[in-house]
Amino acid sequence: MSFQTVKSLIHKVMPRRILLLCHQNADPDALCSAFVFSKLLKRINPDSRTEIASPEGISKLSKVVSDFLPIQVTTEHPDFSADVIVMLDTNTIKQLGSWEKNVRNMKAPLIVIDHHASHPETERLASITICDENASSTCEIIYKFFEELNIKPSKEEAEALFLGIAFDTKHFVLAKSSTFKVAAALVDAGVDAQMILSKLSLPTSFSERIARLKACRRMQIMRINNWLIVFSRVGSFQASAARALIGMGAHMAMVGGQKDDSLQISIRSDPEFYKKTGFHLGRDLAKPLGEYFHGMGGGHSTAAGVNGMGDYEAAVKRAIRIIRKKLREEHAQTRSEELH
Repeated sequence: MSFQTVKSLIHKVMPRRILLLCHQNADPDALCSAFVFSKLLKRINPDSRTEIASPEGISKLSKVVSDFLPIQVTTEHPDFSADVIVMLDTNTIKQLGSWEKNVRNMKAPLIVIDHHASHPETERLASITICDENASSTCEIIYKFFEELNIKPSKEEAEALFLGIAFDTKHFVLAKSSTFKVAAALVDAGVDAQMILSKLSLPTSFSERIARLKACRRMQIMRINNWLIVFSRVGSFQASAARALIGMGAHMAMVGGQKDDSLQISIRSDPEFYKKTGFHLGRDLAKPLGEYFHGMGGGHSTAAGVNGMGDYEAAVKRAIRIIRKKLREEHAQTRSEELH
């Protein structure tokens, strides 16, 4: 679908209030895409009021970004009496935490814009779903709306989009050629790339350093085919710990935390692992793990997360079964191709 479908819906409903929702602990891509999309909505429906909200707050980096632009974000319970709801960078309502029930029970049209693999339940609930897995970020999708409308983003809008794209591509390390073209267009719109990139750097806190070191000390190493897969457990900063383990040499890392029966898991892999195996962390591991442990899971090809209920050791055993099966299939297919 294109932005024209959104435009048609907005002109049909003529909403007075539009609620834009980001996932829990919203990152710069979620926050900046919501901010710029709200500006775009204002262009096609000037009389509407928009509210950006993120359950349980926004990330530390997003706080820096929101001060810079600036962006106002509701982190307490927002007013759900909106005429239209938009979910950005959020492919399932389970990522909305305690707000899930509010969205599920609302009769207002729901628009979903995301660059993760679409979720069947979300597609059923949404009036419009715009999902592009080939986009580097949700901000890149929002920029394409500007191209579609043949309008140029303002300097502030361009800075926000550049921030979101730079964050999700790890300062363009994971960017495709199409992403660099978008970045160049944003620079033409007034973005000072060096200054903007400096906004995405935060010093590593002492507690985060401790979590990374604990993850290293507790890690379990497995070799499956020619891949090094590691598992570890820390109480916080699971994503940071998983990234650190990849930096140390693991091809794939799964780091979890457990509080009572609640599970929180971050999974990372290096680009080579995905390129040679086709193992998509969000689709092939996080999603089935989330479903098995009565929660949700999803993400990118090389970065994903899981929330659920259960025991972490059981999650590791389940993950190993999934990984072994997928890599065995990949190995058999490769052997078959070599024989032919």
